[in-house]
Amino acid sequence: MQKLFKVLFLSCLKASELVEKKMHFQLSFTEKIQLQLHKSMCNACTLYEKQSNFIEKGISMQKTGQVDPEKLKQLKINIKRMLEEKHED
Repeated sequence: MQKLFKVLFLSCLKASELVEKKMHFQLSFTEKIQLQLHKSMCNACTLYEKQSNFIEKGISMQKTGQVDPEKLKQLKINIKRMLEEKHED
């Protein structure tokens, strides 16, 4: 039973590694199950995956030149404002 527990349940560190791996490679069936199970119990890792996907998408758009300079400027303003609001809380 303990061996099954070790196979199915991941640490947040291992889950974050799988999130990053998933963006560039296909996960094995076991890895997919492990990650889904972990994210079903861990809001932090679910949020990490969303943030990581957002960053990856932005980097990809920047590399391909699909970013409108005006939208980029507005995005920077929004990010700064949100960070300042978080800092005030």
